Amino acid sequence: MKNYLSLVKFSHTIFALPFALLGFFLATLESEQALSFRLFLLVVLCMVFARSAAMAFNRYLDRDIDEQNPRTATREIPAGVISPKAALAFVLTNSLLFIATTWFINELCFLLSPVALLVILGYSYTKRFTFLCHFVLGLGLSLAPIGAYLSVIGQFDLIPVLYSGAVLLWVSGFDIIYALQDDEFDRSLSLNSVPVKMGRPGALRLSNLLHAGSAAFILAAAWQLQSAYPEFQWLHWLAAVVFLGLLFYQHTLVRPDDLSKVNIAFFTTNGIASLLFGGLVILDIYL
Repeated sequence: MKNYLSLVKFSHTIFALPFALLGFFLATLESEQALSFRLFLLVVLCMVFARSAAMAFNRYLDRDIDEQNPRTATREIPAGVISPKAALAFVLTNSLLFIATTWFINELCFLLSPVALLVILGYSYTKRFTFLCHFVLGLGLSLAPIGAYLSVIGQFDLIPVLYSGAVLLWVSGFDIIYALQDDEFDRSLSLNSVPVKMGRPGALRLSNLLHAGSAAFILAAAWQLQSAYPEFQWLHWLAAVVFLGLLFYQHTLVRPDDLSKVNIAFFTTNGIASLLFGGLVILDIYL
C-alpha cells in the first residue's frame, strides 16, 4: 500500500481536493439541501479514484523516460518496486471504480465520467507532441470544482466555473515551474514543455501571466459570491488575499539560474495555498 501511495503521490491530492470540496459545499448552499454525508463520501472517492488512475497511468506510460532521467530513476516502476503490469492493473481498477462511483451520484456525472477520464489519462501523452501539456494537466484538475458542484445540483453555474478557471491557470503555471527541472533532459529526448519551447526566462514569465489570470478568476469568484450571498462575511475575501499572496511568494523562490527551491514553490506553497483557500471559503459558507 505504501508503494502504491508513493506511486501516485497521494499527498499531492491536496492541490485539487479543497476546490472539489468547495464546489460541493457551494452546491449544497445553493440548493438549500441538508448536507449529505453519503454524497460527500462519493465525491471524495471520485477524486481519489480519478487522480490515482491518472497518476499511475502517467508513471506507467513514462516508465522508460523516467528510467533515463536521474531525477526520476528511483520511481517505483523503473526501480522495480512495482511492475508495469501491476501499475496498469491499478489504473484500470481505479478507472472502473471512478465510473462506478459516479453512477451512484447522478446520471449526468455518470455520463460525463468517460470524458473526465479521457482528459486526465490523455494528459500523459501530450508532452510527446505539444508544449501545451501543462494546460491539459490544468484542465484535468480544473474539473474538480465543476464535477463536485454537478454531483449535488446536476447543472452548471458561474461560480464553480470561475473556480475551475482559477485552477486551470494556477495548475498550468506551477507545472511550468516544476518542469524547469527537466528542461535539458526533455530537450535531449525531443519531449515538449514550455521551458523547452521558451527557455527558462520565458517559461517563468508565462507562469507569472498564468498566475495573474488565476488571481483574476479568484477575485471574480469572490465578487460573485458576495453578490449572490450578501450575508457572507469577510473570510472568502481573506482566502482570496492569502491565495494571491502565496502565488506571488512562489515566484520569488525560483529564478532561471537557481532552481534549488522548486520543490518548496511547487508542493509546499501550493499545498498550503489550496488548503487555506478552500478551508476559509467553506468556513465562510457555514458562518
